[in-house]
Amino acid sequence: MKVGLEIHQQLATGKLFCVCPCELSDLTQGAFVRRLRAVVGETGTADRAAQAQTRRGLRYRYEVSPHSCLVEADEEPPHALNPRALEVALTMAELLGARVVDEIQVMRKTVVDGSNTSGFQRTALIAVDGAVQVGGKRFTIPSICLEEDAARKVRETPEEVTYRLDRLGIPLLEIATGPEISGGQEAREVAEALGVLLRATRRVKRGLGTIREDLNVSIEGGARVEIKGVQELRAIPLFVENEVDRQTLLLKVREELKARGATVPSGPPVDVSSSFSTTGSKGIRETLSKGGRVLAVLLPGFAGRLGTSKTGPERLGRELADHARAMGSGGILHSDELPAYGVGAEEVAGVRSALGLGDPELDAFVLVASSPPVAERALSAVRARAREALEGVPEETRDPALEGRTRYNRPLPGRHRMYPETDVAPIPIPSERLEEVRRRLPERPEDTLQRLEGRSGLASDVARKLLRDGEVEVFDLLVAKGHSVPLVARLLTQEMPALESELGALIAEEDAARVDLLGPLLSAVEAGRFAKEGLAPVLRRRFLEHLDLEQAISGAGLSGPMGEELETLARGIVEANLPLLQEKGPAAFQPLMGDLMAKVRGRKDGKEVASALRKVLNERLASLSSGAPKA
Repeated sequence: MKVGLEIHQQLATGKLFCVCPCELSDLTQGAFVRRLRAVVGETGTADRAAQAQTRRGLRYRYEVSPHSCLVEADEEPPHALNPRALEVALTMAELLGARVVDEIQVMRKTVVDGSNTSGFQRTALIAVDGAVQVGGKRFTIPSICLEEDAARKVRETPEEVTYRLDRLGIPLLEIATGPEISGGQEAREVAEALGVLLRATRRVKRGLGTIREDLNVSIEGGARVEIKGVQELRAIPLFVENEVDRQTLLLKVREELKARGATVPSGPPVDVSSSFSTTGSKGIRETLSKGGRVLAVLLPGFAGRLGTSKTGPERLGRELADHARAMGSGGILHSDELPAYGVGAEEVAGVRSALGLGDPELDAFVLVASSPPVAERALSAVRARAREALEGVPEETRDPALEGRTRYNRPLPGRHRMYPETDVAPIPIPSERLEEVRRRLPERPEDTLQRLEGRSGLASDVARKLLRDGEVEVFDLLVAKGHSVPLVARLLTQEMPALESELGALIAEEDAARVDLLGPLLSAVEAGRFAKEGLAPVLRRRFLEHLDLEQAISGAGLSGPMGEELETLARGIVEANLPLLQEKGPAAFQPLMGDLMAKVRGRKDGKEVASALRKVLNERLASLSSGAPKA
């Protein structure tokens, strides 16, 4: 097995070829529609992935966000490449020991899936021949590129895909590793190490979707398959493992098909609609009532090899269905799973008769119910994929799906999609500029860890989490303002991550802005306004309900005095549980502590609560042992 990574990190520098901010928005102010088609690249040949996308015949709608401009709409030439984004790219090149090119030439990469209004993505090679050390092993970095992010997909129908322009043009730093990674866990560790280096620049965006990993996986006898846009580090090993399983299955199926002498005939699909005039299948009935047809193709030798739900999630039938869906159909029905889904045995027999099907234990068929043009395109794609099954594993790009599975997206692109961008001038990189970058390199992760563990006195696991989560800058700024090191560490490594899904917008804020927002909360805890256990409820109300600090504290039920009241509450709980005291003695402390914390959680520190309870408990136990009357 071989695995390679491509890390795509959004930069917090403004967009790459215009002056628009890098902000996502749910507001829109109009839309326009385009159709895109493949064109030849620098080699004089059109890219196969672009050709496949063109065959889908889709329409693309672009929603204009409040910050959209004519560059994003491809109605104005691009501006000069963002110098701040280039600075981050050069910094990463130096941190990875890569060789920066003498002159940066922006290229156009043909992409006609609608994610770019122009039909291409602008990308520039920044550096080559870098490396990163992880776990005592050296992993090569063949290339570091700077490119523009795609538009954001918001809706999709069989005829039209809707994108929003707010994400289009955000700078992406792409770091590609060599194929030396030998497994899913190692891939995760390399991705994590590169993520830590990127965050060390302190110029990258934060939050879900701002960093994405593409996984390139192959096994012996298989082919390179690219899994696009994995967003969670912990999911990487599962995606790798499942792709290995998928390729292993496809190689096994290939050998079985060859042994059977399986073939894929050509010729037009057969219209078998007459076999379904009284069908119990709701989907087929609805298609026929709207003027659609049921078309079928024969796959000699494929019976029993398309699979059913009983054969597991990876099966050849699923592969054929994905290719049919890519052509606009709702999916397929095949003979290995029929009769089922409202299709009866008589209808299956009718299809077999219409196709001239031979031995049902040997020959299979595939059905598509749709409008004739869509059904024909879908079955053409099914046949093409079936022919690839006779060869083994096709090179392709796949999208992440549930439970670490993937779905076919398009053929793997090649070199034919690249050609020069004539609207952006080449950028020379003199040695003096690189010397300036080297003088201002950020603190390396290993040095940061040593400082956090030494000067700040943090435990190793806490320091590593701050580094891994990109919170070192915020930690340093808050501590520099005089806030308690343990309290700041707790906020950034425990409270904030626990609320990440709820506080995504806050977590994505610039570091300086987050310091201004979080500082008053820490001050309130340090002033005794509420305990550190109250940080989570106050955070929720402060930033989700948009309350000021006083309102958030009150809304969390943490306002009001707690001086002598704490001991009074403790005494009440002890007196209400005298039978427990008489039975367990000092061991009653733990359950009573739970009762008391339920009343005061977030208002008083746990140590203070424990101290008050222990005092009252000891006094009452002493009075019980001496036979003294009830207090």
